Amino acid sequence: MAFQVARPATAFSLDGRRSKQKRPRVDDQAHLKWIKTLPCIVTGAYGVDPAHIRFADNRYRKPAVGGGEKPDDRWTVPLCRSEHDRQHSMNEQAYWASVGIDPVMVAMLLHAASGDDEEGEAIIRQFRVNVFHKGEAS
Repeated sequence: MAFQVARPATAFSLDGRRSKQKRPRVDDQAHLKWIKTLPCIVTGAYGVDPAHIRFADNRYRKPAVGGGEKPDDRWTVPLCRSEHDRQHSMNEQAYWASVGIDPVMVAMLLHAASGDDEEGEAIIRQFRVNVFHKGEAS
């Protein structure tokens, strides 16, 4: 007597319904739209880009991404265009060390407060204090 396991037709399908990645990237357009309404985490200026944090940080279980990949949208912070360009022009961790901000912590706090304008601005103010004291921005 033969035994056969029932298998759904899509079990091994590569037709796009399942990602090839073990953990597919999480896209959160609502969060990115909200990030754009906040002031820059470095300068305090409005008119920002959602800057994705690419490096890994085991303290917060933030995985690294490979070349050509983008991290989940939860790992974003608001940066004005000039700071975003500066972030991309150098080693990312060196950039964040130079401005005295832990971007992974900021991203986690902002993601938890996503959509709450008052809380988002309070988080930005809290972390900008470090920048001000380092003399990087006024």
